[in-house]
Amino acid sequence: MNAMDINGYKAIISYDPDINLFRGEFIDLNDGADFYAADVKSLRKEGEASLKVFLDLCRKKGIEPRRKFSGKFNVRIPPEVHAKLALEAASSGKSLNALVSEILEHAHG
Repeated sequence: MNAMDINGYKAIISYDPDINLFRGEFIDLNDGADFYAADVKSLRKEGEASLKVFLDLCRKKGIEPRRKFSGKFNVRIPPEVHAKLALEAASSGKSLNALVSEILEHAHG
């Protein structure tokens, strides 16, 4: 994953060939904030500037800048995988949610 940490906030980095620039987009903010530059050093500088403007605006409006996650999302998987996970969860005395949460935490903890 092409990610950049800017002052504790995460941004996904991509390259836009149409404009020949790198693009950063903050993913953990409650609204859109993106930035562009031709090289990594400049991209970080632009990201810091964009983040500062966003955070200043949030402070003025009394808004929490970080995006809130509910902890819920739907995942579509093949029925065979669902059946295997349900069996594994039951045989270990766990709910399916607990088992999947453990698997995801282990994979990305």
